[in-house]
Amino acid sequence: MRTAGIIPARYGASRLPGKPIQDIQGRPMIWWVYQKAIKAKRLDQVLVAADDERIMEECSKWKIPAVLTGTSHRNAASRLQEVSERIGADFYVQINGDEPLIRPEYIDAVIPETIPTEEEFGTNIIAPVASPAEVLDPSNIKVVFDSSLRALYMSRTPIPNPFLSIDVTYYKHVGILGYNKKMLDFYKNSVPGTFEKIEGIDTLRFLDYGKHLQFIVLEEVESLSVDTSKDLEYVRKLLQREKDIVETGNKKSR
Repeated sequence: MRTAGIIPARYGASRLPGKPIQDIQGRPMIWWVYQKAIKAKRLDQVLVAADDERIMEECSKWKIPAVLTGTSHRNAASRLQEVSERIGADFYVQINGDEPLIRPEYIDAVIPETIPTEEEFGTNIIAPVASPAEVLDPSNIKVVFDSSLRALYMSRTPIPNPFLSIDVTYYKHVGILGYNKKMLDFYKNSVPGTFEKIEGIDTLRFLDYGKHLQFIVLEEVESLSVDTSKDLEYVRKLLQREKDIVETGNKKSR
């Protein structure tokens, strides 16, 4: 089984233009994501899927494998599908290019032991919601699933509703997903379904059409999508500490 980790990197983010190449401790953000991804034990290959020559130039400078994709993709799944036409693999893992705090074990967790080849199939990391504020926040996608962790629905609204019991654990979608080639091809050749158009959640496309999306639970996920300059400053401070710890450890080992 061959696995490929794809890091979609889009230059034109409205709130933080040039996000993938924003500087973090002397290196572009995409470098930090790549360094975390190549530490995943279950990936055979990692590369960046960029939509802009400026990202490609930074990748070349830092010796990061990258391919230039089209500019019309509206989401990561669509960009991954284009890459899947060039890079052969049994399973493609989406690693968001704006999460420099991602941990390699999260990436490994999204790759199943066996991958169905006769049907469209995907996986999605989910985690328990830590606070009531997260439950109510529409940017946190809540999920429900059956006894085998197969996805039933995703919503910006808190689900399930605690009508008969308040003994409920809410789970949220985490942006680490994996797809076989059939699932990516389905996405390219389909149109948004009923609930995707209502909720504005791209991943609902698979559930609208009854495709197999398998949830994988991690009890604790620590990561941050860098969407604003405030997020960027926060990550810079955290990674400075990480850099200091590594450098101090290297000095002691000499």
